[in-house]
Amino acid sequence: MKPLIILIAVFGLGCLITLAFQNHVNWQLSGLIAMAAMLIFTSIAHFMFWKGIQLMLPQNLPYKKAIVYLTGIIEILAAIGLLIPHTVQITGVLLIIFFILITPSNIKAAKQHVNLEKADYTGYGISYLWFRIPLQLFFISWIYFFSIYSNRY
Repeated sequence: MKPLIILIAVFGLGCLITLAFQNHVNWQLSGLIAMAAMLIFTSIAHFMFWKGIQLMLPQNLPYKKAIVYLTGIIEILAAIGLLIPHTVQITGVLLIIFFILITPSNIKAAKQHVNLEKADYTGYGISYLWFRIPLQLFFISWIYFFSIYSNRY
């Protein structure tokens, strides 16, 4: 829920700022900045709550801490890539792939009631998927619209 709030709040702020400085709302720039801010926010969790995020990974997977840190770094690089005009489209494609690839970890976390912040099994559980899966699809749609579809000209 927190990433969604960040995304929407920064998008609204971006719209207001571009309206004030450009005399029109720059929807695409606001959407890209909002996703970049959300990615920075979620990447921070990879470093603060790495123990909890490790619980999302398959049990027999080696180097879990390194994988958690690496995915945090990927999110930071993606945030930067969304803000560089020549890399927006490729970053969007790669982000969509990334979001698809992390979906099984989100499903596993929900099925096992993983609480990322506490690094235990007291999380929301399977009912969380009714929110998380549509949210993941919303993020993928957002990325597609603002980085690929809007950038086709």
